[in-house]
Amino acid sequence: MSDRTIAAISTAQGEGGIGVIRISGDDAIIIADKIFEPMYGKRLVDMKGYTAAFGHIVKDGVFIDEAVATVFRAPRSYTGENVVELSCHGGIFITREVLRTVLDEGAFPAQAGEFTKRAFLNGKVDLTEAEAIIDIISAKSKASARAALYAKEGALWNRIEKIKKSLVSTSAHLSAWADYPDEDIEEVTTDSLSNTFKEALADIRKLLATYDSGQAVKQGIDTVIAGKPNTGKSTLMNLLAGRDRSIVTDIPGTTRDIVEDTVLVGDILLRLSDTAGIHETGDEVEKIGVDKAKERLKNCGIILAVFDGSREIDGDDIKLIEEIKDEKTIAIINKSDKEQKFDAEKVKEKIENVVQISAKNGDGLKELEEIITRISGTADLNPSEGILSNERQRNAVVRAEQALSQSLEALSLGMTFDAVNVTLEEAIESILELTGERVSDVVVDSVFHNFCVGK
Repeated sequence: MSDRTIAAISTAQGEGGIGVIRISGDDAIIIADKIFEPMYGKRLVDMKGYTAAFGHIVKDGVFIDEAVATVFRAPRSYTGENVVELSCHGGIFITREVLRTVLDEGAFPAQAGEFTKRAFLNGKVDLTEAEAIIDIISAKSKASARAALYAKEGALWNRIEKIKKSLVSTSAHLSAWADYPDEDIEEVTTDSLSNTFKEALADIRKLLATYDSGQAVKQGIDTVIAGKPNTGKSTLMNLLAGRDRSIVTDIPGTTRDIVEDTVLVGDILLRLSDTAGIHETGDEVEKIGVDKAKERLKNCGIILAVFDGSREIDGDDIKLIEEIKDEKTIAIINKSDKEQKFDAEKVKEKIENVVQISAKNGDGLKELEEIITRISGTADLNPSEGILSNERQRNAVVRAEQALSQSLEALSLGMTFDAVNVTLEEAIESILELTGERVSDVVVDSVFHNFCVGK
């Protein structure tokens, strides 16, 4: 399959100024040359890499469209192969027509992610950098795009490479010292091994600690807005969404089902759920909404608990505080624009993060954003240092951490260095799987299956 020359539309299919058809493989330039007639200068087969020409796409002598053909010669291309990108007018019909013309000349339709898969197989990117490409495409916030771009530039690879080099060097030293006792090889000591393992473990655990906050940046955080009726939950939902997403009235119990939206608060993506007012009720329909709200509280990442600052604290408020005190919660004393009657100290006794706002006019929103950033774990996250962005990466690092912990335990139990080296090699294998230097075809296929066609 890798011997085939492949082609696909690499831009989003729809109306637009430009559509790009990418061709990659040994025959990419030859195939493109058959359908592209330059207006001036050389034909594509005679052009150097990193050059472009303006001309016409022609099929059987029939003019199809104007285009710019950009030539990249192996190995200096995205895939490491000969590549031609035809930039024609955007639009569903015209881009498909140009692609069909390319396929008629011998190219094969590219599979999902096949261009990037070839880049990986040809050593242009490692597996973490390849995964970062799909993260760049799917980024929904500035923070997630920035994290993905750093990963694409090798931030995670560099961090892993430091750990890998240390462990590989140690394993090689262990093997050489054990296999060639008569050679002048520096003696391996328990203390030196222990120090190396502890340092690597510390680095691995720091890397593992980036996963949850990295997921918060990449995927967003399930966030529930909770409180008793008429505290301003729906007004807060609309404030955060920047539009009228929930119905707002002075009538208690307006929201009976869960209203959902995805919003950006600062640089953090929140998957918001505005729930029914939590209180004791005899209304069967309202009770269903209350039960749904309570269920959401058990499975969310952050709770925004809204209390009415213009009313005195009551039994429903106290009951809610008790239910959520051990969760990741921000207590929001709403309606700061009115006379305050609510005893905020009662909340502060149970909940650490408390903020006063007016959801009606936006007062206190900046402070709320700062607290959300802090408790989400993203405030101190530095993606330029390299972070874990998906479960495959995390799983590989967890296995490396477990194997290295076993190596350290084996040392402490006085086991032979050969036995220690077995678990050390397991740790190295896990790290090599993370970068893709030693990984099964099944894992590679599963990574690129998530890509769109044309990337």
